[in-house]
Amino acid sequence: MENKSKIDIMFDRMREKKKEVKVVRRIVFVISLILLITAAIAGYQGYNYVTSALAPVDPDSEEVVEVEVPIGSNLDSIAALLEENGIIEDARIYKYYVKFNNEAEFQAGTYGLLPSMTLDEITQSLKTGKVYREPLFTINFPEGLTLDQIAENVIAEKTDYTAEEFMEKVTDEAYIDNLMSNYPGLLTEEIKGEDIRYALEGYLFPATYPFYEEDPSLELIIEQMLDATQANIAPYSVVLEDLGETPHWLLTFASLLEEEATAKSDREIIASVFYNRLEQDMPLQTDPTVIYAMGEHRDRLFNEDYQFDHPYSTYINKGLPPGPIASAGASSIQAVLDPATTDFVYFLADSEGTNHFAVTYEEHLENRDKYIGN
Repeated sequence: MENKSKIDIMFDRMREKKKEVKVVRRIVFVISLILLITAAIAGYQGYNYVTSALAPVDPDSEEVVEVEVPIGSNLDSIAALLEENGIIEDARIYKYYVKFNNEAEFQAGTYGLLPSMTLDEITQSLKTGKVYREPLFTINFPEGLTLDQIAENVIAEKTDYTAEEFMEKVTDEAYIDNLMSNYPGLLTEEIKGEDIRYALEGYLFPATYPFYEEDPSLELIIEQMLDATQANIAPYSVVLEDLGETPHWLLTFASLLEEEATAKSDREIIASVFYNRLEQDMPLQTDPTVIYAMGEHRDRLFNEDYQFDHPYSTYINKGLPPGPIASAGASSIQAVLDPATTDFVYFLADSEGTNHFAVTYEEHLENRDKYIGN
């Protein structure tokens, strides 16, 4: 009787364990089924989302949306602009689409785009530069101009504004403060340094700009140029951060190359010369800084000019000047961050504007005698 009870107890426990195993199996099965269904739903939703993002936002729409792509815009900013204006569903998906299809070289301009356009149609439109409306006129701002030269040679000649009106606007403190709040990553407190001549010197990007109204305001002209500067510097933000430098440093350095270089390759070599001089704690001794410091155009400098004491003179002061001395183009900006590798420390330009480089002072003197004379 006692043994039988033990056997019964044993079988009861076995039956309980079997029940527990069955319950556990059911729970595992249910959880697995739930996870499988969840993954399937997520995959299905993801597939639907991507498919939807690759399709026109509204296939039946006939609404023309005017989208302005600023000069120098990169893929990130263009994709964000298209999403913001309802032309595409998702900026990230569009970027993947463009990269997968190896598309590039989009054109700046004002486009008339429809939410019913396919991604391929949008891409081809941006590549070919087909714009919704033709500009009424364009204004070309050449590289290497100072604000004074922009005022006199471009604004006064190409618009109804006087040089004085332009200079009054670009030196207006309240307007500059407003611009600083609108362009916080570009216009920092550095532009208000004690020795800075003009806060916006070097910040108006040289390019040809389209205008779609007969009398664009000075604000529109200035801010379109600032947009272009910001777009051209944005791709280098990570590099600048790694170097511990700022856009102000970059534009200042680039302005020296713009004033000294006579060819694209020269910019990279001259950049290396300046880096070598900075590394050796030598003054940069670049003539355009003296001319800028003196505030008047000079075809040639004399010995006494190099003694002109001014914060912008790189003969009197070591390092870069307080700020840009002109508006630098894309080639000069790029050369600052991707200079040639040389041992050159000296260079001079001959009467035809060709630069000649030297490693030693003795070689430099030989170049002077050979290409310039006494």
